[in-house]
Amino acid sequence: MPISDIQLKQLLEAGLFAQGRALTIKELRQGLLRDLSVSRERISEQLVVLEQDYQERGVQLVKVAGGYRFQTREELAPFLQLMTQEKAPKYSRATLETLAVIAYSQPVTRGEIEQIRGVAVASQIIKTLSDRLWIRGIGHKDVPGRPALYATTPEFLAYFGLDSLADLPPLTDAESLAALFSHRSTIETNPPQS
Repeated sequence: MPISDIQLKQLLEAGLFAQGRALTIKELRQGLLRDLSVSRERISEQLVVLEQDYQERGVQLVKVAGGYRFQTREELAPFLQLMTQEKAPKYSRATLETLAVIAYSQPVTRGEIEQIRGVAVASQIIKTLSDRLWIRGIGHKDVPGRPALYATTPEFLAYFGLDSLADLPPLTDAESLAALFSHRSTIETNPPQS
């Protein structure tokens, strides 16, 4: 079934708004556009047009976790927080350190995390990160005891507004990772508004 560029753009816009999460071009083709013969290139072109259409608006189309989603502009977050009763979750230093080690060292075992951090990793920390869908077990290391290997997920990328792990701030050496852990206070992480 033929579809004009305007219709394709409208369909992509409506589909991304309705879904409320990042969708890859492949997911868009297999779901929303499955009954239409639309090339990846044409979808990409219309996503660029949509991105430009929303450049000056309070909502923007962003590429995260290898896909596209609509979200509110970051600079509007303080105003939008006034509308919600829900407080952003607070994560302990230990939880954020563990997440950082996994993000920068993946795949990594719990023992390797403990070696990097210099302290034991509580089971609750791994559970919290798994429950948030920020990390998952991706297999087992081929050593005695076969410990689980952990890696970050697309949900981790989407939550922190990253398109890929390459978008993480660079850590050039072990001292950089140690510096990451030198901040002693509890850190509050604010999710992007959608």
